[in-house]
Amino acid sequence: KRLFHCVCLSGEVSKGSGRIHQDFEKSDILFPLQNFAIASHELFVLVTTDRTVVDSNKFVLFIVEELQDGCTLYLLRHSGQALPAATQEDINFVPHYNTLIESGTYEYFAEGQKSLPCSLAELVDNALSATANNRETRTIEIRMLFDKVFGKPAVIVLDNGCGMTSKQLNNWARYRLSKFARENSTFESEKEKYVRPAPIPRSLNSDISFFGVGGKRAVFHIGDSVRMICKPADFPDVHELVLSKEEFKKKEQNKEDVYKGTILNRKPGDSSHVTDDERFLRDVIAEETGKESFTAVVITGVCPEHIDYLKQHFDGWTRELAHIYHYYIHGVDGNDLRSSCKKSDNSEVKIDILVRQFKPPKSPRVKNLREVADDMQSLYINAAASKFEFGAFTSNGGRVDGVVRYHPFLYDRETYPRDPYAALGNELSPVDDDDFENESGSLNQARGKRDIFECYWNGRLIPYTTVSEFDWCSRPVKGATLPEECYFRISGVLFTNDKFLVNASKLKFMDLELKLKSKETIFSPGSNPQPSKRGNIQKEFTQWLQNCHEKCDKQVKFLSYIETITRTDMSTKRLQHPWAAFSSIELDGKIYKTGQVVKSQKTLPILYGSVVRFLLHGTHDCDVYATGGQVEIRREPKALYDKVTKIIPISKIDRTVTDESIMKHIESDIDKLPEKLSVTWPEGNVWPKNAVCPAGSPFGPLKVEILNRNGHPISSRINTGGQKMGIKLSILFKIIHHGKVIYVSQMNTVGFFFYLFFPSFAETLTNLGSYTLKLNTVLNEGGSTVYGDKQLPSFELKFTVKEGAAESFTVGALSSTLRVGVPFNIPLQIKDRYKHPTAPPPTLQPVLECSDLELTYESVICNGTTFIIKGVKAKGKVQNYQQSKSYDLKVSLPGLKNDMQTIPVSLLPGSPHSLHVKPDTDPIKVENGNQAAFNVEVHDVAGNITANPKQIVRCQVFTSLRLPLVVADCSSSGAGQLMTKSINVIIKNGEPHMLKAEFDLPSMKHIAPVVINLKVMPSSRISQLKLFCQGEEKLELKNEDRIEWQAGGLLQNLFYKLYDESVADVRITAEIASSIKVNWTPDVNQRSLVGGRLPDVQVPTQAMEEHFYQVSYQDLSSSFTILINLCVCVCVFQESSSSVAVTGVRFHSGSLGPREICFNYSTYTERVIVKLTAGVPSQLKLVSGPEQVKKSFFILGFFVSTILSRLNSYTEPIFFNALFHHSQNKHSRLFSSTRGYYQLEFRGSFNSKPIPGPSVNLTVIPDPNKPAQLQVNYNTSATFCAGGTFPVFSVMVVSDEGSPITTFNPADLSMLLWEGVSSPSTSGVCKTNLSAFFLIFQMIINVVANQAVKLGPGSQPPTPAVSYSTDISSRVLVENMTLKIMDKFGNSAGHNLNGKVVVSIRCSTAYGINANNCPQRLAIMENSPGENGIRYIVVLKAEVPICASSLAPFELPFHFYNDVDNRRKMAELSRKKDELSAAVARNEKTRHTLMELRGALTSEVSFVAFTRRMSLPSKHIENLLKEKTAEVERIDKMPRRVCSISNNFSGPDVIGMVGHLAFISDNDAAAVISWQLGSDMDCVITRTTEAANRIHHDSAGTQQVMAFDSIFVQQGDRSLPHISNGHKLFDPPGHPVYAKDLLIFPHEQQKCKIVFKTLLGNTILMDDLDSATAYRKEVVRNKIYCPTILTRKGHRVDSRGKFGGVQNRAPPIHKLKVLGAPLPRHYYLLKEQIDVLCQYRSAVVKREQAESDLNNHLASLNSPQMNQKEREIEEIKRQLEDIDRQLGEGYSLPPFSVYF
Repeated sequence: KRLFHCVCLSGEVSKGSGRIHQDFEKSDILFPLQNFAIASHELFVLVTTDRTVVDSNKFVLFIVEELQDGCTLYLLRHSGQALPAATQEDINFVPHYNTLIESGTYEYFAEGQKSLPCSLAELVDNALSATANNRETRTIEIRMLFDKVFGKPAVIVLDNGCGMTSKQLNNWARYRLSKFARENSTFESEKEKYVRPAPIPRSLNSDISFFGVGGKRAVFHIGDSVRMICKPADFPDVHELVLSKEEFKKKEQNKEDVYKGTILNRKPGDSSHVTDDERFLRDVIAEETGKESFTAVVITGVCPEHIDYLKQHFDGWTRELAHIYHYYIHGVDGNDLRSSCKKSDNSEVKIDILVRQFKPPKSPRVKNLREVADDMQSLYINAAASKFEFGAFTSNGGRVDGVVRYHPFLYDRETYPRDPYAALGNELSPVDDDDFENESGSLNQARGKRDIFECYWNGRLIPYTTVSEFDWCSRPVKGATLPEECYFRISGVLFTNDKFLVNASKLKFMDLELKLKSKETIFSPGSNPQPSKRGNIQKEFTQWLQNCHEKCDKQVKFLSYIETITRTDMSTKRLQHPWAAFSSIELDGKIYKTGQVVKSQKTLPILYGSVVRFLLHGTHDCDVYATGGQVEIRREPKALYDKVTKIIPISKIDRTVTDESIMKHIESDIDKLPEKLSVTWPEGNVWPKNAVCPAGSPFGPLKVEILNRNGHPISSRINTGGQKMGIKLSILFKIIHHGKVIYVSQMNTVGFFFYLFFPSFAETLTNLGSYTLKLNTVLNEGGSTVYGDKQLPSFELKFTVKEGAAESFTVGALSSTLRVGVPFNIPLQIKDRYKHPTAPPPTLQPVLECSDLELTYESVICNGTTFIIKGVKAKGKVQNYQQSKSYDLKVSLPGLKNDMQTIPVSLLPGSPHSLHVKPDTDPIKVENGNQAAFNVEVHDVAGNITANPKQIVRCQVFTSLRLPLVVADCSSSGAGQLMTKSINVIIKNGEPHMLKAEFDLPSMKHIAPVVINLKVMPSSRISQLKLFCQGEEKLELKNEDRIEWQAGGLLQNLFYKLYDESVADVRITAEIASSIKVNWTPDVNQRSLVGGRLPDVQVPTQAMEEHFYQVSYQDLSSSFTILINLCVCVCVFQESSSSVAVTGVRFHSGSLGPREICFNYSTYTERVIVKLTAGVPSQLKLVSGPEQVKKSFFILGFFVSTILSRLNSYTEPIFFNALFHHSQNKHSRLFSSTRGYYQLEFRGSFNSKPIPGPSVNLTVIPDPNKPAQLQVNYNTSATFCAGGTFPVFSVMVVSDEGSPITTFNPADLSMLLWEGVSSPSTSGVCKTNLSAFFLIFQMIINVVANQAVKLGPGSQPPTPAVSYSTDISSRVLVENMTLKIMDKFGNSAGHNLNGKVVVSIRCSTAYGINANNCPQRLAIMENSPGENGIRYIVVLKAEVPICASSLAPFELPFHFYNDVDNRRKMAELSRKKDELSAAVARNEKTRHTLMELRGALTSEVSFVAFTRRMSLPSKHIENLLKEKTAEVERIDKMPRRVCSISNNFSGPDVIGMVGHLAFISDNDAAAVISWQLGSDMDCVITRTTEAANRIHHDSAGTQQVMAFDSIFVQQGDRSLPHISNGHKLFDPPGHPVYAKDLLIFPHEQQKCKIVFKTLLGNTILMDDLDSATAYRKEVVRNKIYCPTILTRKGHRVDSRGKFGGVQNRAPPIHKLKVLGAPLPRHYYLLKEQIDVLCQYRSAVVKREQAESDLNNHLASLNSPQMNQKEREIEEIKRQLEDIDRQLGEGYSLPPFSVYF
């Protein structure tokens, strides 16, 4: 029966009629059929909802195969026609069968674990639950049938439990139908009432089949098909149910219900339905007969990898199953295999879990899990020496029974069981017995990193959950008395009931450890714990552990402590120290002591030796127990093993061996040692002892054997045992000549003896004298002759070798000073064949030959073995005295075998014979005034230059003045140079002058003197200086001329000329001009001097005396004297008036004011008083100016210029310019910002006539205190997210010189932030105002959206009201709404994201959108049902796959109404509600702001309320401030002493100038101390050397500086010299005090103290000179150093005792640059009072302002306007409540659909 829905959507229905139907029963139709007509000419199509056309050809096929019950068909004009209205389609979403068959795929997998044991355990769980009520043995059997004879591979799990009825079997097949859900089944027949088992020990209640998922997961994890066969008790039928993956797939393909199946009910033993590929089932079914009840789970389609695992790892997975069900199999006490602990009987029902693996034709492999003895719980139980039981109780009724077991340390090993499941190399696996890791102090303790507790749930192991420890069983951090390793020797197990949750696969606990470690959990010790018995479990556990350690651990007792050592043989550095050494131990009831012989076991090789000492790691100084340690053994016998010691664990000592067997082995090793050597001569040439043989006699070969103490030959190796070849021996052959070893060799081994061969050994023994042959047995490695404190065997032979006949000769040593013509001897040594000296033949005549030399000798003599040729002379040309020439001298002795020798000789010049002078021209020319240079040589007889002692050459030049003798020492070189004194003769008319020079050797009279002629030529040096005055004619000023000149006049146009000795003009160069000096002015224009012009002479105005003027050049000078005429006037006698007219009277100098003119005639005198005023301006004079100029200041403001007339004063207005010169900027009136050196030139003018002025050199330096720019550093790559935090801004104020300014006030900095011009950019400005400098740093930041968190509209839409009207406008929820993905601040954050928006009311409709796009219209479907007047919510949720977190959806509430009018009315109410809600929200926001403002104002008023307690009003405070400020200003204006030195240097690296760093109150002290400081007053003190170098560079080296970091700081302050050890040596006069102690430092006190301590040292200040001298006298009398003493009167007594004179007396204070005087103390007190008053005034003003603001605010809050607003808001709220009532607020799940 099929039911289809047909919807006609084609338009109007006209002629004809049609009916879509199939053969349905009317009872199946859920809605009435409709008749409609279709015109015959109209075309239509029948399509499905996915627009598949159903035509006549495939209608039947389509109906049969495609359409299901409830399918919807469309009747349309064409297949692409749009739907004019919304439709509904029923769907079915039954879970896929993979939900069942693949449910266990990932459940049983864990890292490092196999899944099959856990899946088999699920089936065993069901079997245990089924057999829970058996009264007899509970049998569970696992059969594995993998052979082809049985058919397909299968795994069968059988049990003799209660079985299942058909309904229970049906419930088993239902996935996740737990035992608790079955109780609430709909049908009474399906109800299975669950009864919780009663509590029993260890919760072994078999209630472990819980969740209704484990069996299905397990069977489909093992295979792909399962057959459930069961028979319940008291039921005759057997029920079978088959579930398979293949059947599920087939049903799905056939469109059948996958989750429907059939249960086969049959009689027991009926196997007629079994197919051949499952023929193994016949045997299983045959076993059913006679069984009352059973269950068999037959799994087929087993995976091949599972089959391989079950076959190959049979022992492994059965061990794991035995571990899981250990306590079900063995009972509450577990598998204790020790006979003393086995129970004789067991009242519990026995459980047998059998595993059978059938392998025809062999017998099946059967294992009862009861027989498994190596599962972890069996290992833990049987390795434990004691156990500690406890219980834990949780608040929800959970109970845990716990057992802690102790595994002791036994002698040499830990007994903590190893983990059989751990992989090789796993850190949890135990270590071998032979490793040191089991020793005491080992890093890897017994348990390692494994957790203590395994966890059982209802008696069944939960394998993947372990508990590491509890607080009460962990080692305390402080106060622990037990060794740490004791806590690593415990294991434990926890038994929980079902109050603790496990996951469905029973692999992990959900909350066990969390609940057990909760503070509400109660732990109670004991075998029968009760929650009411709360005991101190930690105390009892610690006592139990202490008892176990003392009684169970079989430890070593270390006795007789010796010392603590450091072991360098340990590779791990932290294990090298400390090690305690002991002399004995007690082990296993025996005492082992130092020196006792022992044997090792389990070592390679086995060691025999004596004990040196016992070692234990750690700090110990007395007898102590330990679980292990090490022993140092010296191997025996010592002679064999050479004191070799080995360190092994104490556990390696063989405790079963006897001392006799050890000594027997040692004695047998002694026979391996060498005792003596046996030496023989195989070729018969025996050398007896003390033999004497000529050189070259043959020697050897030798045969040497090594014998032991029994005389038996032994091997060349000492066998020390072990895997190595032993210690190899060698025979060292030595020949010693007169105590020196001349030959060494090692003999080769041939079997048990050694051979030593000497190739041509006659050539070896050639040296004469006594010889000793030594053969020593040595170690091959190292060459030692001692082994084991014993000398190895040796052999010794002594003999003598003598010389042979003469065959050759050698030339002896010749004199190193062979000289031409000087006789010398040649010694010859006669030798034999081996170069040994021997006697010469009786007659020998030598022959001498040498090319380039003439050789002769006088005679020959013989002296023993020496032949001497005497009186040999050589003549010829050789090299100079420094380079001797080598010659080959051939000496022949006819008659010898080797009769000729050639020797090189070096020949030097001989004795002096003659004197030679160079140059050899005659005469020799020399320039007058210069020195004459001569080269002289002393020659020997062959003409070679020779050098000898006292070879002094003299030279005498004969002139009218007789020049002094000059000498040259030619003793070392044979030659020399003579330089005479300057020859100065009178040259007349430029003609040369003739002289003679004589050379001789005064110490060698036999050498004749040499005389040469000298010709003195005129020189080009300047010899004349002449002065000229250029007027109307050129006038020469003779030397010492006297000139009359007008007083105050100007002698101009002076010139000079220079001439050489040949009377020629000398060209004046800049170098010559720089040496021209005049005595009338220091300012000389060098350019004019090069041109020959001299400065003008300003004639004085005073006619007191003659004035001397001189021009000089080096030692030449020319002078003249000026006689002054005071006044030049003209007297004219006038006869008509009988008077004299005096005209031309002029004043050239003098002060302004009244002047008296005196007229004298004969005895008559008349005086006239005239007023003298300033004359015409003549020059500009610079009065004062700065030393350095900082940037950007006007130059003219720093200079005081004075215009001078000829009377030094003028008062009329003068115009002048100041021109600024620089290498790059020629003229400027302002300094630029460029540092450097500049010249400022002043020029004046008067009546258009120029007035010359001075020029000033200036240095422009940067100002370190002037802010120039702001530097802001921050992370420029940072992203500025909305609502985020700014990165850290580092702001630095940079000075003019580029260094940071650290003295600015951070309060001057401000940062502004405003929205930029182009959104979303934001601009930030950081600015500062420092001392009228306004700096701005601007940056633009781009603020981006934060993390996307929600979906929202661009603007909030109004609350819609809709109805199910056919009018689309009445059903529209949203129209033209833009949805955006936003951050939490409403910024668009969905750029470049793709996803979809899911719109849901009842059903979910999804469509894909971009982030900022949305549908234009959202409406409900036509005729959608809904409850009238109920509020619904449309949820729009964005699903973006790449978004990090889910986005909050946008929820739009709307109201639904049944009729249009009601909807329109309610829509208006909704709109009005939205408006009123917005108004209320705005009002609440405003009200909240006002309340915050009120709170802030109240807090501010409370903060400054303390000012009310004081009665000073604001006006009184202002008056006090004015009084105090006026008094401070008065003190500031009071004259006081200040330092007059300008300080132009400042900055963060500058401390200051010395003169400005300190003040002194007393004027006298200030004057004398400033004078003592002297030139240090203007020294600039910097903090660093770099700053000092910078100032030095900027000032071009003119400013003296001193760096503080280069000052040597003297520690401590010395007392005055008259005080020693705190006591006065005498009563000093004059009040002595250290000068540095009078200084007052306004800032940097500590640094300034060090600076002035360095500058002044220990200078003392006293009252007067008498006191100072008396004080020094007494100090020196006490033998104490006295420093410099200053007096307040200005005297100084220096540290040497010198005083008096101008240099030791300070000038008056007005002539000094003195330290300033400090401000009075009252000044600083006033400043402090002003600061306090300002703070108080500010507080009062703030209080008054705050109170005023608060009162105004409170008044505004209570104003009529605010009251009116409150009433309006109340009215709005009332209207809102009324609207809500009309709207009928409520929420419901919408039963209708939406469409777009």
